[in-house]
Amino acid sequence: MAEMRTEEEQVQAIKDWWKKNGSSLLIGIGAALAIVFGWQAWQNHQAQQRTEAANQFANLLNAFSAQGDETSAETVAFVAETLREDYSDSAYAVYGNLILARQQLMDGDAKGAIESLQWALDKSGDQQALKLVVRSRLARAQFDAGRHDDALATLDGAADADAFAAIFSELRGDILLAKGDEAGAREAYLAARAQSQQGRSGILELKLSDLGVGEDA
Repeated sequence: MAEMRTEEEQVQAIKDWWKKNGSSLLIGIGAALAIVFGWQAWQNHQAQQRTEAANQFANLLNAFSAQGDETSAETVAFVAETLREDYSDSAYAVYGNLILARQQLMDGDAKGAIESLQWALDKSGDQQALKLVVRSRLARAQFDAGRHDDALATLDGAADADAFAAIFSELRGDILLAKGDEAGAREAYLAARAQSQQGRSGILELKLSDLGVGEDA
Protein backbone atom coordinates (compact mmCIF):
# COMPACT_ATOMS: atom_id res chain seq x y z
CA MET A 1 0.00 0.00 0.00
CA ALA A 2 2.85 2.31 0.88
CA GLU A 3 4.32 1.71 -2.55
CA MET A 4 0.93 2.37 -4.17
CA ARG A 5 0.53 5.62 -2.27
CA THR A 6 3.96 6.62 -3.45
CA GLU A 7 2.97 6.00 -7.05
CA GLU A 8 -0.29 7.83 -6.53
CA GLU A 9 1.58 10.69 -4.96
CA GLN A 10 3.96 10.78 -7.91
CA VAL A 11 1.07 10.86 -10.35
CA GLN A 12 -0.61 13.59 -8.34
CA ALA A 13 2.62 15.55 -8.20
CA ILE A 14 2.90 15.34 -11.98
CA LYS A 15 -0.72 16.51 -12.34
CA ASP A 16 -0.11 19.41 -9.96
CA TRP A 17 3.06 20.40 -11.82
CA TRP A 18 1.26 20.22 -15.14
CA LYS A 19 -1.52 22.47 -13.88
CA LYS A 20 1.04 25.05 -12.84
CA ASN A 21 3.45 24.79 -15.75
CA GLY A 22 1.63 23.06 -18.59
CA SER A 23 0.47 26.24 -20.29
CA SER A 24 3.94 27.81 -20.16
CA LEU A 25 5.49 24.63 -21.50
CA LEU A 26 3.05 24.45 -24.40
CA ILE A 27 3.66 28.11 -25.20
CA GLY A 28 7.41 27.51 -25.16
CA ILE A 29 7.13 24.49 -27.42
CA GLY A 30 4.82 26.39 -29.76
CA ALA A 31 7.23 29.32 -29.92
CA ALA A 32 10.16 27.01 -30.63
CA LEU A 33 8.25 25.27 -33.40
CA ALA A 34 7.19 28.60 -34.85
CA ILE A 35 10.80 29.74 -34.96
CA VAL A 36 11.97 26.52 -36.60
CA PHE A 37 9.22 26.42 -39.21
CA GLY A 38 9.42 30.19 -39.71
CA TRP A 39 13.15 29.93 -40.39
CA GLN A 40 12.60 27.05 -42.81
CA ALA A 41 9.91 29.03 -44.61
CA TRP A 42 12.23 32.03 -44.84
CA GLN A 43 15.04 29.87 -46.18
CA ASN A 44 12.71 28.38 -48.77
CA HIS A 45 11.52 31.84 -49.73
CA GLN A 46 15.09 33.06 -50.12
CA ALA A 47 15.98 30.06 -52.27
CA GLN A 48 12.93 30.68 -54.44
CA GLN A 49 13.86 34.36 -54.77
CA ARG A 50 17.39 33.46 -55.87
CA THR A 51 16.06 31.01 -58.43
CA GLU A 52 13.61 33.54 -59.84
CA ALA A 53 16.29 36.24 -59.96
CA ALA A 54 18.64 33.84 -61.77
CA ASN A 55 15.94 33.05 -64.32
CA GLN A 56 15.31 36.75 -64.93
CA PHE A 57 19.02 37.35 -65.35
CA ALA A 58 19.20 34.53 -67.89
CA ASN A 59 16.36 36.20 -69.81
CA LEU A 60 18.28 39.47 -69.75
CA LEU A 61 21.44 37.80 -71.11
CA ASN A 62 19.46 36.18 -73.89
CA ALA A 63 17.90 39.50 -74.83
CA PHE A 64 21.24 41.30 -74.79
CA SER A 65 22.79 38.61 -76.98
CA ALA A 66 20.01 39.04 -79.55
CA GLN A 67 21.15 42.46 -80.74
CA GLY A 68 19.67 41.83 -84.16
CA ASP A 69 16.21 41.78 -82.60
CA GLU A 70 14.46 45.16 -82.68
CA THR A 71 12.99 44.56 -79.24
CA SER A 72 16.30 43.53 -77.65
CA ALA A 73 17.07 46.87 -75.98
CA GLU A 74 13.51 47.20 -74.67
CA THR A 75 13.63 43.70 -73.22
CA VAL A 76 16.98 44.34 -71.54
CA ALA A 77 15.63 47.52 -69.97
CA PHE A 78 12.42 45.84 -68.82
CA VAL A 79 14.12 42.82 -67.25
CA ALA A 80 16.80 44.98 -65.58
CA GLU A 81 14.06 47.13 -64.09
CA THR A 82 12.28 44.00 -62.86
CA LEU A 83 15.47 42.88 -61.14
CA ARG A 84 15.86 46.30 -59.55
CA GLU A 85 12.30 46.40 -58.26
CA ASP A 86 11.70 42.78 -57.23
CA TYR A 87 15.19 41.48 -56.39
CA SER A 88 17.08 44.60 -55.39
CA ASP A 89 19.12 42.75 -52.74
CA SER A 90 20.31 40.13 -55.21
CA ALA A 91 23.69 40.23 -56.94
CA TYR A 92 21.76 39.40 -60.11
CA ALA A 93 20.19 42.86 -59.95
CA VAL A 94 23.66 44.43 -59.87
CA TYR A 95 24.88 42.26 -62.77
CA GLY A 96 21.70 43.02 -64.66
CA ASN A 97 22.24 46.75 -64.38
CA LEU A 98 25.84 46.39 -65.55
CA ILE A 99 24.49 44.85 -68.72
CA LEU A 100 21.76 47.47 -68.95
CA ALA A 101 24.40 50.21 -68.71
CA ARG A 102 26.35 48.59 -71.52
CA GLN A 103 23.20 48.48 -73.64
CA GLN A 104 22.49 52.14 -72.85
CA LEU A 105 26.02 53.17 -73.84
CA MET A 106 25.65 51.26 -77.10
CA ASP A 107 22.42 53.19 -77.69
CA GLY A 108 24.09 56.53 -76.89
CA ASP A 109 22.26 57.00 -73.60
CA ALA A 110 25.21 58.04 -71.40
CA LYS A 111 22.98 59.60 -68.75
CA GLY A 112 20.93 56.43 -68.39
CA ALA A 113 24.08 54.33 -68.21
CA ILE A 114 25.52 56.49 -65.45
CA GLU A 115 22.29 56.19 -63.46
CA SER A 116 22.26 52.40 -63.88
CA LEU A 117 25.90 52.10 -62.82
CA GLN A 118 25.41 54.39 -59.84
CA TRP A 119 22.52 52.21 -58.69
CA ALA A 120 24.66 49.11 -59.14
CA LEU A 121 27.48 50.69 -57.12
CA ASP A 122 25.11 51.63 -54.30
CA LYS A 123 23.79 48.05 -54.20
CA SER A 124 27.15 46.27 -54.34
CA GLY A 125 27.39 46.15 -50.56
CA ASP A 126 30.49 44.48 -49.16
CA GLN A 127 31.40 42.69 -52.39
CA GLN A 128 34.68 44.53 -52.88
CA ALA A 129 35.67 42.97 -56.21
CA LEU A 130 32.23 43.67 -57.68
CA LYS A 131 32.32 47.25 -56.40
CA LEU A 132 35.64 47.84 -58.15
CA VAL A 133 34.25 46.53 -61.43
CA VAL A 134 31.20 48.77 -61.16
CA ARG A 135 33.26 51.77 -60.04
CA SER A 136 35.64 51.47 -62.98
CA ARG A 137 32.74 51.30 -65.45
CA LEU A 138 30.96 54.21 -63.80
CA ALA A 139 34.09 56.38 -63.93
CA ARG A 140 34.58 55.45 -67.59
CA ALA A 141 30.96 56.31 -68.42
CA GLN A 142 31.24 59.65 -66.61
CA PHE A 143 34.49 60.38 -68.46
CA ASP A 144 32.95 59.52 -71.83
CA ALA A 145 30.05 61.84 -70.98
CA GLY A 146 32.46 64.70 -70.28
CA ARG A 147 31.80 64.68 -66.54
CA HIS A 148 35.50 64.70 -65.69
CA ASP A 149 35.27 65.83 -62.07
CA ASP A 150 32.58 63.25 -61.33
CA ALA A 151 34.76 60.55 -62.87
CA LEU A 152 37.74 61.56 -60.72
CA ALA A 153 35.52 61.56 -57.62
CA THR A 154 34.33 58.05 -58.47
CA LEU A 155 37.92 56.84 -58.74
CA ASP A 156 38.82 58.58 -55.48
CA GLY A 157 35.98 56.73 -53.76
CA ALA A 158 37.80 53.40 -54.02
CA ALA A 159 39.26 52.68 -50.59
CA ASP A 160 41.57 49.99 -51.99
CA ALA A 161 41.82 49.55 -55.75
CA ASP A 162 43.78 46.29 -55.33
CA ALA A 163 44.10 44.54 -58.71
CA PHE A 164 42.31 47.49 -60.34
CA ALA A 165 44.99 49.98 -59.26
CA ALA A 166 46.70 50.13 -62.66
CA ILE A 167 43.36 50.43 -64.46
CA PHE A 168 42.24 53.24 -62.18
CA SER A 169 45.54 55.10 -62.50
CA GLU A 170 45.53 54.91 -66.29
CA LEU A 171 41.95 56.10 -66.44
CA ARG A 172 42.85 58.92 -64.05
CA GLY A 173 45.63 59.88 -66.44
CA ASP A 174 43.19 59.94 -69.37
CA ILE A 175 40.81 62.17 -67.44
CA LEU A 176 43.52 64.56 -66.27
CA LEU A 177 44.91 64.80 -69.79
CA ALA A 178 41.44 65.64 -71.10
CA LYS A 179 41.30 68.40 -68.47
CA GLY A 180 44.60 69.76 -69.75
CA ASP A 181 46.66 68.64 -66.76
CA GLU A 182 49.62 67.03 -68.51
CA ALA A 183 51.78 66.86 -65.39
CA GLY A 184 49.02 65.10 -63.46
CA ALA A 185 48.39 62.74 -66.38
CA ARG A 186 52.08 61.88 -66.60
CA GLU A 187 52.20 61.08 -62.89
CA ALA A 188 49.07 58.90 -63.14
CA TYR A 189 50.42 57.01 -66.17
CA LEU A 190 53.71 56.34 -64.40
CA ALA A 191 51.77 55.05 -61.40
CA ALA A 192 49.78 52.77 -63.71
CA ARG A 193 53.03 51.43 -65.19
CA ALA A 194 54.40 50.68 -61.72
CA GLN A 195 51.15 49.08 -60.55
CA SER A 196 50.61 46.87 -63.59
CA GLN A 197 50.67 43.16 -62.82
CA GLN A 198 50.59 42.18 -66.48
CA GLY A 199 53.82 43.81 -67.61
CA ARG A 200 54.08 46.97 -69.64
CA SER A 201 51.15 47.91 -71.84
CA GLY A 202 51.86 49.09 -75.36
CA ILE A 203 48.99 51.57 -75.26
CA LEU A 204 50.12 52.98 -71.92
CA GLU A 205 53.69 53.35 -73.24
CA LEU A 206 52.33 55.28 -76.23
CA LYS A 207 50.47 57.62 -73.88
CA LEU A 208 53.65 58.20 -71.89
CA SER A 209 55.64 58.71 -75.07
CA ASP A 210 53.19 61.39 -76.20
CA LEU A 211 53.96 63.18 -72.93
CA GLY A 212 57.69 62.91 -73.49
CA VAL A 213 58.30 60.00 -71.15
CA GLY A 214 60.58 57.25 -72.45
CA GLU A 215 60.51 53.57 -71.54
CA ASP A 216 63.51 54.04 -69.24
CA ALA A 217 61.80 56.70 -67.10
